[in-house]
Amino acid sequence: MHIYSFEKLETWQKARMFRKDIYHLTRKFPKEEIFGLTSQLKRSASSIGDCLAEGSARVTSKDKAHFITIAYSSAIETINHIIGAYDLAYISEEEYIAYRLKLDELTNKLNALRKSVLKN
Repeated sequence: MHIYSFEKLETWQKARMFRKDIYHLTRKFPKEEIFGLTSQLKRSASSIGDCLAEGSARVTSKDKAHFITIAYSSAIETINHIIGAYDLAYISEEEYIAYRLKLDELTNKLNALRKSVLKN
């Protein structure tokens, strides 16, 4: 089995684990949110790794960096959804802080990866 370049990226691996965490977290959200906040949160969290994977197949550094920027935007969108989940009392303050810290780490890694790709 071939291992693709994106699978070797630490940033993608963290995005993969983050998506898994979000899927577990949203299991406890109210059923009426299944097509609302639950879906939006899952989609934005999934999009982080999706964009890294898609961007890795691009030829130019500029194209690769563009997809990293989109992944970053998805991470920011996810922060907004986490805030919403906290505001609606779907998650505790401890969970809110933990997920914000995970997203801080992920956005920092995305910024560093983008800079690195544009340097080369």
